[in-house]
Order: sequence, then C-alpha cells, then structure tokens
Amino acid sequence: MSLETLHQTEFRRALKAIGLLLLAILCFDVMSLLVRVLSARYAAPELSAYRNVLGIVPSLALLIWTGELRLRGSSLRIENWPLAVGRGVAVALAQLFFYSALARLELATVATLGQTNALFVVLLSVVLLGERVGPWRVAALLVGFVGVVLILKPGSEAFSLAGLLPVGAALCYALSMVTVRFFGPEVSNGLLYLYSSAAAAVGAIILAAFTTEFSPLHSLVDAGLIFVMGVLGGIGVLFMMLAYRSAAPSILAPFGYFGILSAFVLGWLVFGETPVDTLFPGVLLIVGAGALIMWRENRRG
Repeated sequence: MSLETLHQTEFRRALKAIGLLLLAILCFDVMSLLVRVLSARYAAPELSAYRNVLGIVPSLALLIWTGELRLRGSSLRIENWPLAVGRGVAVALAQLFFYSALARLELATVATLGQTNALFVVLLSVVLLGERVGPWRVAALLVGFVGVVLILKPGSEAFSLAGLLPVGAALCYALSMVTVRFFGPEVSNGLLYLYSSAAAAVGAIILAAFTTEFSPLHSLVDAGLIFVMGVLGGIGVLFMMLAYRSAAPSILAPFGYFGILSAFVLGWLVFGETPVDTLFPGVLLIVGAGALIMWRENRRG
C-alpha cells in the first residue's frame, strides 16, 4: 500500500469516526432533555441507575446481532476485564455528576462546561497513551476552549459550585474514552460495551442506594420516558466507543464542541431558552476548531 493510499484510508476512517461521534452527541442531547424533564419528579442518582440498567439493552442487542452472545462463559471473557469494569465505574460517576448538573443548571450551561472533556481527552491521551499531539491540534483545542469561555462569560451562574459538576463528568467521560484504546481489535465492541455497561449499572445502583431513595413511577408516560432515556444513552455510549476505537482521541476531541450548538438549539426549542445572543462569537471559534482539524487531515490525505 502506497503512502498516499494509506493517508486516504486514514482520512476516511477518521471521517467515519467523526460521524459516529456526532450521532452519539445527538443521542446524548435527547437523553439530556428527558433527564431535565424527569428531574422534576425523580432524583439524579435514581435516574442514573435507571439509565445504566437500561443501557445494557443496546450491548445485548449488538452481541445477539453479531452472534457473540452464547451460553458459554468462555465466549464472554476478555483478558483485561478489570479495565473494562473500571471504565463502567467511571461512566457511572460521570452520569451522576451530569444528571445532578442538569437538575441545577440550564442545558446550554451544562453542555458548555462539559466541553472541557476535549481538554481532558488530549491530556489523558498524552499521559496514558504516550500520544504526540502536534501544535496544530493543540491550537485547535485552545481556539475551541476560548470559544467556550466566550459563550460561558466568566461571572455567570456557571461558575457556582454546581458548575463543577459537568466538569467532573467531563473528566470521568474522558477517562472512559481514552482507555478504550487499551483494548486490541480481538476484543469485540459488543463484548467490551457489555462489560462497561454492566459495571456502570452496578455502580450506579450502589451510588443511588447510598445517596437517595427510589421513588415509585408516577405514570406509564414516565416509565416510557425513562426507558427511552436509558436506551438512547446506551446507544450514544456505543457510538462514542466505536468512534474512539476508530480514530485517535485528539482527532475527535474538537468535534465534541458540536454538542454546544445542538444543546443550545434544543434548549431553545424545548425549554424556551434564548441562547442566540450567547452563541456568538464563541460558536465561530468552536466550529473553526473542528474545521481546522478536518482541513489538516485532508491535507495529509
């Protein structure tokens, strides 16, 4: 394979990974809307527990579809299972922080602060993976971060103690994303997700048991919303895992900023928030950061 063909293959793979990441963000946006609605009647820890238990459904569906789910213990074993379980615990903590933030802050504020995830991804990629991040990627991340700050406007309610919750969630999510690169291609996506989602479910149930009391479901509508919330969250995690197994975290990180724009739009449409004035000029820098990544990758191809 020639060098030019190799670069073209890498570019197409990166493009596919970016598409999966954007689909994951859309799933998380709809999930966040449902969490915001349900937070009026249910505590964040119990919503997190419901979400993680129901999040196992997509992993089981994938295993059944690929034919990997068999009633033999050997077929469900992976060598580095402690790390797979640890990823699930990190996700459970992230969701507890994230859901608590959604109950206290505006959707747009949570989405904006959550974009510190990109910085954590790059830092953890350097520390844990030994990845070399070129100056143009660092520049793209810094430009995106400046855009986040401009949208956030220091001195707003986002800098209250509650504003630290989505930052903590971002750190835990970044840890889960980066460590997926430690698993080789012999470990299937479905099996890896099953371990992580099962561990997240157990962890979330334990956290909920120590921090709140489960409320009875108020209606069949609530039950349906909780089910959709959990499944969408699980699908989003699956898409994100596929994306981060297909491309380097530092390539994908800037595209997480798309979540700011989508959260602002959905928050405006559903909750009557008016984020238009706060989007500019920060959103231009955020979109520019993603455009810089794609331009550089295209140049390499």
